[in-house]
Amino acid sequence: MAYEGDILNACGVIHIDLSEINIVAVSGDGPNICGHLLIHSAKDGGYYFHVTGDPSARGLRKARGYPMYMNDAGYRRYLKETGKSELRRKSLSLPNPEGALLYIEGLLAEKWTWAVLPNNCVSFVEEVIAAGGGSWSSYSNCPALATADSISQRMDQFYQWMESSIYEIYGVPR
Repeated sequence: MAYEGDILNACGVIHIDLSEINIVAVSGDGPNICGHLLIHSAKDGGYYFHVTGDPSARGLRKARGYPMYMNDAGYRRYLKETGKSELRRKSLSLPNPEGALLYIEGLLAEKWTWAVLPNNCVSFVEEVIAAGGGSWSSYSNCPALATADSISQRMDQFYQWMESSIYEIYGVPR
């Protein structure tokens, strides 16, 4: 069985600072073309958190399990053993990291029912961010799409590139 993280069964065992986080999208496995989403606490080396169901169970029982956590070495092991790769990472600051911490501790203490689309890894990450006062939410429950730049972000990038090119062509200092 591939490593998917550890269950955190006591508070205060690890230091979690959720003031700076990363939303991390990784590739899927098997028929999952959408990938998987994790939340990473970026400070002090940080930890990764995600929901997978119960990796040791079989059949429908696999759909209910405790959220998992892992440190950076565990994350690299997770990628290697599951055959996944990191697709992208988005950085965010949370205005209420204590709220996010209390919420994620509550989530880690309870079993999560994995329901593929309505209650999946994306909703797990969205709920933690919302509890921390963040405004990021996904327009898709497919992690590969959820973390991709939106059309408006792509347009802004294009206009910035175009403006920079024009300034450079005409030698206008910025």
